Amino acid sequence: MMTQKQKTITIYVLPLALLSIPLLGNIFSKEVNWSATDFLVAGVLLFTTAFFINLIRSKIKKQGHRILICAFILLALALIWIELAVGIFGSPFAGS
Repeated sequence: MMTQKQKTITIYVLPLALLSIPLLGNIFSKEVNWSATDFLVAGVLLFTTAFFINLIRSKIKKQGHRILICAFILLALALIWIELAVGIFGSPFAGS
């Protein structure tokens, strides 16, 4: 069983692991072309999401409410990420 401290560390290490994937792609492939701004925006999105999930884990006591709120946070992350990547909604936020 993981302790609370181990769970918190895992929550904050996961964004680093996810950011290492495009970093390795940038280093070893010509097809991945992320700039420093791309890494900054992705890092802010991922670490903000990790912060809110950790906050919800510590403040909300009911398991069902925690799962629902965390699912909503992850859905918001996915929609923002998709909008920034391909502009699915065509908003000025994505540069359209």
